Amino acid sequence: MTETSSTTAKFVRGPVRAPANQGVRPSDDRPAPPAGSIHDDATAQRLGFRGGTIAGSIHMDQFVPVLVDVLGPGWFETGSLSLSFRHATISGDPVIAMVERPGSVPAQVEARTEQPDGTLVAIGTASVGAVAEPTHLAATELRQAEPGTLRMLAELSVGDPLAPRESTVSATGLAARIAAGGLTEPLDWYTGDSPWGGPVANPSSVVHLLRNGGGDFGRHVAKAVGLFGAIEIRHHAGPVFLDTPYQVTGEIVALGSSPRTEYVWYDSAAHDADGRLIATMRMQLRWMTASSPLYAQA
Repeated sequence: MTETSSTTAKFVRGPVRAPANQGVRPSDDRPAPPAGSIHDDATAQRLGFRGGTIAGSIHMDQFVPVLVDVLGPGWFETGSLSLSFRHATISGDPVIAMVERPGSVPAQVEARTEQPDGTLVAIGTASVGAVAEPTHLAATELRQAEPGTLRMLAELSVGDPLAPRESTVSATGLAARIAAGGLTEPLDWYTGDSPWGGPVANPSSVVHLLRNGGGDFGRHVAKAVGLFGAIEIRHHAGPVFLDTPYQVTGEIVALGSSPRTEYVWYDSAAHDADGRLIATMRMQLRWMTASSPLYAQA
């Protein structure tokens, strides 16, 4: 893995990669991103983006070889990756994942994704083991909206639970995604033997495991276009194994708005069959106000 990394004065940098939109390539007779989503060119351009955007969780996959190089394989056991997304990229945009090299481990270090011209795509922290410092998102102020100012999320409250469910990362599904070119860094550990025995889940699959259900944030967001604002995943007693059922729970921790969006912050957790906490996630989901009928009526 270290052969793909280069060291600068501060960061260990991975190779330049150009993620495809949701791992699909219509030119190769694969389906295009769903119409009406932020990953669809026409929808994204109508909302002011250059084209269909790459999900932030896809960029998280690019960090893994560098994380293993810098923090060790234990990142899959007790590691975190905590990122705010600053610049939307589109299919084929070149990006570089980079992580600060620690003096020793356990440690928490700066992590960031940039384009070759220096444009900042994502910034945050990565860690392994028990560290005293809060992660990037744990240290981020979760600004709350003033009462009565939200429209799409008006029916929600801080503390509302997400619907509990059983969730699994499918080995067949991940293998198909890798075969279709949907991962920039398809580690052998995702499809075969790993240091922990069987295949383990990549970051974007952990995100999918811990995602909210379709009805968790009310009826109004179903008609709006959403996108990721920030994601943190943390392994507590990892790794997350494929084809293994986990019990997922969560709750809303903040509700707010920006000039172009309404957003929700939520925390979720996956426990195994023995009740052990395996992994957690903090996510900010945003919905574009320009895509909502509630704002069109104003």
